[in-house]
Amino acid sequence: MPYRLLHQQGAARRGEFTTVHGTVQTPAFMNVATAGAIKGGLSAFDLKEIRAQVMLCNTYHLHLRPGDETVAAMGGLHRFTRWDGPILTDSGGFQVFSLAKLRNITEEGVTFHSHLDGHKIFMGPEQSMQIQANLGSTIAMAFDECVENPAEYSYAADSCARTSRWLLRCKTELNRLKQEGKAVNPDQLLFGINQGCTYRDLRVEHMKQIAGYDLDGYAIGGLAVGEPAEVMYDIISAVEPYAPKEKIRYLMGVGTPGNIIEGVYRGVDLFDCVMPSRNARHGHLFTWQGIINIKNLKYERDERPIDPECDCPVCRNFSRAYIRHLQKADELLGMRLAVMHNLYFYNHLMERIREELDKGTYQQFHDRYVQLLDTRI
Repeated sequence: MPYRLLHQQGAARRGEFTTVHGTVQTPAFMNVATAGAIKGGLSAFDLKEIRAQVMLCNTYHLHLRPGDETVAAMGGLHRFTRWDGPILTDSGGFQVFSLAKLRNITEEGVTFHSHLDGHKIFMGPEQSMQIQANLGSTIAMAFDECVENPAEYSYAADSCARTSRWLLRCKTELNRLKQEGKAVNPDQLLFGINQGCTYRDLRVEHMKQIAGYDLDGYAIGGLAVGEPAEVMYDIISAVEPYAPKEKIRYLMGVGTPGNIIEGVYRGVDLFDCVMPSRNARHGHLFTWQGIINIKNLKYERDERPIDPECDCPVCRNFSRAYIRHLQKADELLGMRLAVMHNLYFYNHLMERIREELDKGTYQQFHDRYVQLLDTRI
């Protein structure tokens, strides 16, 4: 089993996830490098410096450019990007449903138009697996249907059933590609995705069903798309008892520091979100006292680091005043330093969470920081 549960505090889990590209200490945050790069000018070597464990890339975007066959010809994502740790590739399902203005969903898959130049694309379970096999990621995500919230109950139920059928096709196709030597990474793992919108019964039944498919990991998808946070937490708590205990759990696209603390509290092991890098590019920086907007005038002559409690390369070397100046002047360095700090903060947050779980003090940590870290100063 790739996942090993070390110990548990309530539903919160402390574990290790072993892959061909290294062992991940969990709970962990996966750093989003959609097109093979962190937006904000960070390289694979920068990710190492900020103690990142996992990089996440996107099947849809890399299929459009430079093309998954090009990545395969370059030896796969690891050689292409020079990141030597685990890489997870999203299946492209979310992008198909969020970026494509016109799409036609059938049992075979989805026909849609590229958001770049409008050319027609067909993607189904087999195509998604073929692309991800070319990318050579450590973890491939199954192709699923993402449904907008709120959705009609009947449609959500039909979508769950289709997602399950697609999941079995993904498993069959990835096994075929590996057996025939057509996968860049012959040890590629496959995660399935739980869907069901915000209907507790659909979520639970879907998780029960896919838990029987003996996958390498299980994700909860289709949340953090506009529903209240409490609804998301309720769904996680409802689904958690039915996710296999011996397999890793991944909450897709989440979230704020508070969301992550609550997710861990409810039994989630892996997280990803564009928030730390996206917010950084606009001057919103995370600290252990709350969120600051570095562009505010009060930081114009502030000699302190972004966060006096942070030991990231940015806080060790630069002042708030300097980073504010760079961002106000639209200097690329300002964006790069801000992104580096925020991603360090997220990865350090996960280290703190693991330490508290190791000590058996996660409840106290949760109560102290779950609201504080999401508070705007």
